[in-house]
Amino acid sequence: MKTFRIHHPDITILPQIEEKINNLTKPKGSLGRLEELASQIGLVQQTLSPVLRKPVNLIFAADHGIADEGVSKSPKEVTRQVVYNFLNGGAGVCFLARQHNIRLRIVDSGVDFDFPKDLPVIFRKIRKGTRNFLYEPAMTKEEMDLAIQYGAEEVQTCYEEGCNIISFGEMGIGNTAASSMWMHYLTGVSLNACVGAGSGLNEAGVKHKYNILKQAAERHGLLTDPLEIMRTFGGFEMVMAVGGMLQAAELGMIILVDGFIMTNCVLAASRLYPEMISYCIFGHCGDESGHKKLLDEMGARPLLDMGLRLGEGSGSICAYPLVESAVRMINEMHSFQQASVTKYFD
Repeated sequence: MKTFRIHHPDITILPQIEEKINNLTKPKGSLGRLEELASQIGLVQQTLSPVLRKPVNLIFAADHGIADEGVSKSPKEVTRQVVYNFLNGGAGVCFLARQHNIRLRIVDSGVDFDFPKDLPVIFRKIRKGTRNFLYEPAMTKEEMDLAIQYGAEEVQTCYEEGCNIISFGEMGIGNTAASSMWMHYLTGVSLNACVGAGSGLNEAGVKHKYNILKQAAERHGLLTDPLEIMRTFGGFEMVMAVGGMLQAAELGMIILVDGFIMTNCVLAASRLYPEMISYCIFGHCGDESGHKKLLDEMGARPLLDMGLRLGEGSGSICAYPLVESAVRMINEMHSFQQASVTKYFD
């Protein structure tokens, strides 16, 4: 497996950042989470004047063998159909990306379909979907290592093109099932609390999904190594996101975290390299069952709670304007001295 060099940001600069924020023309702490965000971003970038450059939403797409067990309301062909919708600019994440001037990069990580080579898709297909983890591990160690490497390389490319803040999205029918398994194994939370409706299962559908995942857990038994958990349950798009997140942290980029699936990817990444959490901003608490519980388990405080459960990076893009506001605050607000305003607190 590719290794990463990730360190906690040097906190030596933190008192200077806080002093600058506290001397802006406002009551101390009155801009709440914006102040916390500005402090975090300044710390990551090691500057009193942070900047956001060329934001990207990197979407990994892949199919899951477990989808053959009816754990999703959507059929498997929806994965490739939604990829085409991304490319045509008609998906939910597309209008949000246009609105906030965020570039989309679509990566075929393992879709069970051969896209024409002339499409603006980045071809990183490892195989046409993972194996069905009800019966066998979703991927081999070699496939997992390759997925981590590919995810890291995609982020490296974004960085070399000038990006310093990156969001991760996903597309893959069956990936809430894989995410539920990651959450259960990585946190110890009961499987029942980790399983939700995904793309719209009814009560009977959720029960069937739980029963399938329970059988899979019984087959694979006790797993504690994060890499084995990732390998056993997949998917390729999720493992690529883990590799991408770790590379982003190594490069000192801000990582915007989307919903249930991408939060599980952060969880897995942080079990491998705990320091990477310092680079993460959690965009929202989604409506997928288990997401709030997962965020609470991680001690994460999302910026938004709007009932979103689309995935694709949509929730993190919705949160991006708040991140931008925090950076504008620390850079554009005048200090008491600049504005000739009497500072009315110590």
